[in-house]
Amino acid sequence: MAGKPVRAVNAIDQTRRMLSLVTYLRERPGARIADVARAFGITEDELVADLDLLPMCGTSFRGGDLLDIDTDGERIWWHNPAALGEEAAEPLRLAADEATALLVAARAVATLPGLREGDRQALLRATAKVETAAGEAAGASSRLSVTFESEGGVFADVDRAISERRRLWIRYYSPARDEVTEREIDPIRLVSVGHTYVEAWCRRSEARRTFRLDRVAEIRILDEPSAPPEVELRDLSEALVQPAAEDPEVVVEVGPGGRWVAEYYPHDSAEELSDGGLRITLRTPEPASLRRLALRLGRDGRIVSPPELADSARRAAAEALAAYDVPYGPAPEAAGARG
Repeated sequence: MAGKPVRAVNAIDQTRRMLSLVTYLRERPGARIADVARAFGITEDELVADLDLLPMCGTSFRGGDLLDIDTDGERIWWHNPAALGEEAAEPLRLAADEATALLVAARAVATLPGLREGDRQALLRATAKVETAAGEAAGASSRLSVTFESEGGVFADVDRAISERRRLWIRYYSPARDEVTEREIDPIRLVSVGHTYVEAWCRRSEARRTFRLDRVAEIRILDEPSAPPEVELRDLSEALVQPAAEDPEVVVEVGPGGRWVAEYYPHDSAEELSDGGLRITLRTPEPASLRRLALRLGRDGRIVSPPELADSARRAAAEALAAYDVPYGPAPEAAGARG
């Protein structure tokens, strides 16, 4: 719904919500989806997504005790609530490999930069209890360690900034322009679609942008409060990049070998051409990113407009061919131009 206030959603928020959801549903068999969504302050689509995930969860690492929860589209039913009840109150027993994996992971997470101190202390207390319960099995874990790649630290900083509602400064690599830029962003939420991204309001472009965490070269949490404008949270389950009506328009013509573009890129229209190709009109917040598409298409397509983007694609093709000592002229037979 347009105009709905931004509600930060991240992995930790979802985990907490789902833990509460388990208790809530056990006590309310046949609860209505609309009522549950309203109680948790989420949309019905978000609740259904949680319900799709819950049946993959169980009470141990070894399976066989998955939560049997489903919905008929209106109500929610839990078919084996005893799985978490007193009648199934078998003491949790960790095998040596499970205890080792859990302890190594817990110690690694406790070292993440940006982790809130309260969460860190709670994690360390829980780790100590597991060590005591594991006994000799805990010994192997002390000889192992895990080092997170840079994305882990970026994730922790972004998650902390969302939680504390603070602005971020980042140095970000944009492959479309092959450059590193400095930006201040107001983070909105973390999303995972193949890679992990932060959706944010970019103060440099004064627009909503999505940044891939492994392309963040440097990050700092600022003292300024994060104050993104009220924007509608988009459903990103279908595609991460979703054009907006105000984004610049780009026209691409492709031959029969380039018709796949209409399947993979959201577009406004796709008109049939006499040679079996398509004239595709689409929108994108960063038209320069389509230069890579032009190079990939080669003889199977070309950018028609805007003219400056078409010229930029031709120059990029000429530079690429020059690297291989291939002559390049004005004829439309090189990469990015369809003959």
